[in-house]
Amino acid sequence: MKILRYLHKGHTRYGILEGDLVIVCDGDPFEGLTKLNKTLDLDSVKLLSPVAPPNIICVALNYKRHADEAKQPYPDNPLLFLKPTTTVCGLGDPIVLPLHNPDRIDYEIELAIVIGKQAKNVPEDKVLDYVLGYTVANDVSNRAAQRSDKQVVRSKSYDTFCPLGPVIATDVDGDHRDLTCRIDGQTMQSSNTSDMIFSCSSLVTYLSQCMTLLPGTVILTGTPEGVGFARVPPIYLQEGQVVECEIEGIGVLFNPVVRQDG
Repeated sequence: MKILRYLHKGHTRYGILEGDLVIVCDGDPFEGLTKLNKTLDLDSVKLLSPVAPPNIICVALNYKRHADEAKQPYPDNPLLFLKPTTTVCGLGDPIVLPLHNPDRIDYEIELAIVIGKQAKNVPEDKVLDYVLGYTVANDVSNRAAQRSDKQVVRSKSYDTFCPLGPVIATDVDGDHRDLTCRIDGQTMQSSNTSDMIFSCSSLVTYLSQCMTLLPGTVILTGTPEGVGFARVPPIYLQEGQVVECEIEGIGVLFNPVVRQDG
């Protein structure tokens, strides 16, 4: 099942995508969705981020070949950071190059786990009981800020730096998904989540031992090799480009790149 969140005639609600039709639903996927006897054409709605998360938890250096290109050792435990919820945007929304270091903004395709119900101290063999599904994320990053600050809070926190979408897929295996990032049609990242150091289930278990995971929490599971800063010469996002992030079985998340006024 593919769950989406959309805007139609001024109202925001959840639906289920079947082909090019949106099955209109009452409720939400955390308390329960009820299908209504009504459909909308997909082209008639504005797709939003498929979830409005209470928290966004991110994992760094979780792909072997990405750690290799960054010349970093594989971590013994997941390396965690947070993104503010104000970074979230949806399908087709612009990634805004900020006033700070607009020429050093990087792309990072990531598989995102969406938590379906409150989770605390969840054993690995029970994780799927707590996962609603998976969506596509782009962990946009200000590399100049990351280097100068020597930590990632500011670099990951600018508005629009967490595109999510297009849907939440509930019936895929998160540990075996092809993922590809393209800029203006040119492939920049191409990998499979099987290269992750820590699996989806191990991440949920580990995080639930650290903190209570609320319904709707989004977990970004890391990015594969091919990021802009590691290329020779480096490649960063530029005004007018379109970034496409595609994950097998979920869909394509695309966002144009614009420059902030001011």
